[in-house]
Amino acid sequence: MKGMILILLSLATLAGCDKKAMETEQTTEQSSSAPVNLKGPYTYLALGDSYTIGESVELTSSFPYQLKSFMADKGYGLTTPKIIAVTGWTTGDLKNAITQANLTQKYDVVTLLIGVNNQYRGYSQTDYRTEFVQLLNTAIGFASGNKLRVFVLSIPDYSVTPFAATSNKTKIATEIDQFNAINKEESLKAGVNYLDITGISRQAAFDPALIAFDGLHPSAKMYGLWVGQLSTQVAAQLAK
Repeated sequence: MKGMILILLSLATLAGCDKKAMETEQTTEQSSSAPVNLKGPYTYLALGDSYTIGESVELTSSFPYQLKSFMADKGYGLTTPKIIAVTGWTTGDLKNAITQANLTQKYDVVTLLIGVNNQYRGYSQTDYRTEFVQLLNTAIGFASGNKLRVFVLSIPDYSVTPFAATSNKTKIATEIDQFNAINKEESLKAGVNYLDITGISRQAAFDPALIAFDGLHPSAKMYGLWVGQLSTQVAAQLAK
């Protein structure tokens, strides 16, 4: 009987220890999952075409949504992106869509990536410059005139994708460079932030994982590479 009592006492002690261990583990889990205090929230407007909407990837894998996640890791809270972008849009299409949207809100962060469809359709580079400048001024207006809160991304080079396998790749790459020379020049002239992601896009020639299943658009992995650099730019400006 005495031995039985000792066994029961030992079991009770072990149960108590297990309970404490479980409580400690639960407390640790709750602490690690507790929300981090983020600066903000900052409103975000993304203007563009298929590269902005994230054609052929999940919406959450598009670069605006990845930017939201990356910024949280840096301590900044972005609201769910307001996206004005559709696959196939040119600068003219984007201009018309912005007018139709009749937005009155101002935003803390505005991104602009547009022009690949101007190149693809053989549109005039002179017209591109004119319409890009108009879109750039519109973006600055959405940012309440704060040029440092506007971020222009260069046009990716799709000549390295399977989609362009039978096309004149040299011609595509050359023209992409020409269109990018225009948007870079006008961006720097306007005093906004400029991010050259074209070099990253060309890595797809050696890394198929950077291309989505459609053989043309960026994969989530490529968007992540863009955002790794973009988030650094955005954080630097929000910190001012």
